[in-house]
Amino acid sequence: MFQSIELILILLISSVAAVAFFRFLGISSTIAYFFVGLLLGPFSLGALPDANSVKHFVEFGIVFLMFTIGLEFSLPKLNSMRKIIFGLGAIQVITTILTTVAIANLFKLGMGPAFIIGSAFSLSSTAIVLKILVERIDLNSRHGKLSTGILLFQDLAVIPILILIPAIGSDSYDLYTISGLIIFKVLILFTILFWLGKPILNFWFGIVAKQKSRELFVLNVLMITLIFSYLTNLTGLSYALGAFIAGMLISETRYRYQVESDIASFRDILLGLFFISIGMMLNISVFVDYLFIIILIFILYTFFKVFLISGLTRLYGYEWGVGLRVGIILGQAGEFSFVVLSLGNDQGILTGDLFQIILSTCLLSMLLSPFLIPLNGKIARFLSRSYLRNSQKAVANIEETGKSLSDHVILCGFGRSGQYLARFLKEESTSFIAIDMDLNRVNDAASAGELVMYGDASRRVVLRAAGIEKAKAVVITYADDRASSKVLHVIRDDYPDLPVIVRTADDSSIVQLQNDGASEVIPEVLEGSLMLASQTLLILGVPLKRIIRRIREFREERYKMFRGFFKGSTDIDDDINSNQQLELHSEEIIDNSFILGHQISDLQIVDFGIEIQYLRRPNMLENIDPRPDIVLGVGDILVVLGTQANISRFHKFASLGAK
Repeated sequence: MFQSIELILILLISSVAAVAFFRFLGISSTIAYFFVGLLLGPFSLGALPDANSVKHFVEFGIVFLMFTIGLEFSLPKLNSMRKIIFGLGAIQVITTILTTVAIANLFKLGMGPAFIIGSAFSLSSTAIVLKILVERIDLNSRHGKLSTGILLFQDLAVIPILILIPAIGSDSYDLYTISGLIIFKVLILFTILFWLGKPILNFWFGIVAKQKSRELFVLNVLMITLIFSYLTNLTGLSYALGAFIAGMLISETRYRYQVESDIASFRDILLGLFFISIGMMLNISVFVDYLFIIILIFILYTFFKVFLISGLTRLYGYEWGVGLRVGIILGQAGEFSFVVLSLGNDQGILTGDLFQIILSTCLLSMLLSPFLIPLNGKIARFLSRSYLRNSQKAVANIEETGKSLSDHVILCGFGRSGQYLARFLKEESTSFIAIDMDLNRVNDAASAGELVMYGDASRRVVLRAAGIEKAKAVVITYADDRASSKVLHVIRDDYPDLPVIVRTADDSSIVQLQNDGASEVIPEVLEGSLMLASQTLLILGVPLKRIIRRIREFREERYKMFRGFFKGSTDIDDDINSNQQLELHSEEIIDNSFILGHQISDLQIVDFGIEIQYLRRPNMLENIDPRPDIVLGVGDILVVLGTQANISRFHKFASLGAK
């Protein structure tokens, strides 16, 4: 007993010290657990000589990791990002595996080891990547969204990979027969569990939640997870698959976030034990003997993965610089790479020195990734001159517009709140410039005559180009408080006295944002957009009575102008009624437009279920009232209001004449 307690104390003390030290260095705690296992394992000090003794306990770590991944795969989220997840993500994983298999065949490695190595190399670290993206406020950027989408598919791809590995290692059936049988079992299991499981879980969690006992709630989550894992194991499938299904089912209930919060500590501790066991497998002598080969494989593997993802991203219509940033962000191996390698080793498919070499390569890539990922922007601008020119061009465009502005307002973000505020400012004849990172929104709104430019407001050079030295105020309309804080810090370093108004979702971040330098913080509750406008106009010196009158007029007479907004790619709405959301769209009349030369009265707008808000004509500053007798010419822009479906119908009619 004393021996067991002694080992547990050594393990705990080593883990606490290692995690604290590695986090101080800015390195993932996953790497810290590896080094604890390496230090205490049989190939070093030998304090934990038997890795198999903790094997069954370690499996719980994988089970709860898969359960957490399942929680992330809500069906609306999968649907909203389906092009990235099932397009870009799928091609990246499949191409990496097939390329590795092809190369492995040249070295006569065999199908089994090649598949294991390719699968491990195709995955990236969700924990490391998301942590860095959140810290750098890059989660909603183009490279952030693409990286997140690819990571989601990689996590999803782990399920068939873990299913296929035992099939590859089996001698009782040929690969195609056993793989087909397993896939058939999975389809049957998914059908039964999703058909019966969802209503049962909703009902059961409702009963448990009514008891208002956190202890009971946590016990219930543990019970549900292990029941599903046990059921899948009974059918000859893995424990991890059952945990994943349980997570997916619970993600469709209203208890998802509470469940995720309650199991976080269990998952992290058990996962730590799993990675300690992986560290115990690493043989230092083999690492030293094959150091040159490991470094060579790491370099080739990293370059291949970076340029594969860059090329695929380019094929999807993004510029090279964005693709390079995504490739650098996802260029490392991931937590699931070690799950795949461990299972391959247990099945006797990947063993010996080859296993040690691949294990070392994956560990090296994860160890270096926290240092490489933050440099993704600099590396992309260095390697892609077009990306650098586009970045400089965006700043130059903002600067060209900012030169002519004085006593103006800078709007950081041109989403719903930014657009609503812009309409108030125009009513008061107050000049402004908006800066937004959503290129779709910028292009659509700019073509409708809005003064909005593409750029990152957290960069000093962008704010200077927007004329912040001559600005009367800055308004930050981001939904992410961390992004707002980032801009505040940049502004307050150089412009401590400039009025800055910040929008936030609720009142939980008011004190923090004020401490960061906000002059006013407006929580977006009820009529948040109206309050934001009134505070801004007040700071700009508009008399209070006039502001009150304006607000009343907008409420009673002109509320129509608040309907709809120019939607961007970052505006993902999980609401089942989001297809009824009113949006604004700019329809430009070009040479081959079907409606060119027609009067507005000929368009039969009512049939499409949309409204024409106003008309813009080339070289005319003011919007035109869309009178029925106006004949449409080349360069005219109709700004229409309607649902996405109705706008799409009208766009097809305007372009091709098809209803």
